[in-house]
Amino acid sequence: MSLRKKILPEKNTGWRTTSVFLIAVLIGLGLFMAKESEIVSYMSDSPQACVNCHVMTPVYNSWMHSSHREWANCNDCHVPHNNIFNKYYFKAKDGLYHASVFTARAEPDVIKMHEPSQEVVQNNCIRCHVQQVTQTKYNGWIDDHKENRTGRQCWSCHKQVPHGKVHGITSIKYNLAPKPTDKETLVIPTWMEKQIKD
Repeated sequence: MSLRKKILPEKNTGWRTTSVFLIAVLIGLGLFMAKESEIVSYMSDSPQACVNCHVMTPVYNSWMHSSHREWANCNDCHVPHNNIFNKYYFKAKDGLYHASVFTARAEPDVIKMHEPSQEVVQNNCIRCHVQQVTQTKYNGWIDDHKENRTGRQCWSCHKQVPHGKVHGITSIKYNLAPKPTDKETLVIPTWMEKQIKD
């Protein structure tokens, strides 16, 4: 036996092989899940990202038929806009909550906003409609005009904006797939094109 073998005991590399294998499996599963869930799409402002979860299809389709479709996407209403860090933090937190609920198949038939989401949507309603909320011409003859408009949730009166009166997962007819939101792919009948040009 050589002197080196007497001084240095043999190394057991079995644990290294096992740990490298387990780490590779975890990384592989993580990358697979990221690809399957289309995780990169959630960083965009595209409404198509919201329909990655099939339970959002009725909400998406009702938005597609609303007047808000021309002016606002999902993130314009449902994500804070005070700074970019808060925006992506809220998206991540809310998205992980939704993903866990949908993965566990625990989603309710009627999806309702939780308190933090209600606050964000209320702030965004006021952000976009600030002129209608704070018009000074009414302050002289309507008492507490601004407080009456900002002190309650906008949807306490505007219940059907922008998702309509039907909110259940199974309640929208022909709820099979999202419609395209790209204006360039919309088919416009010739009679309508003529009306638009005139």
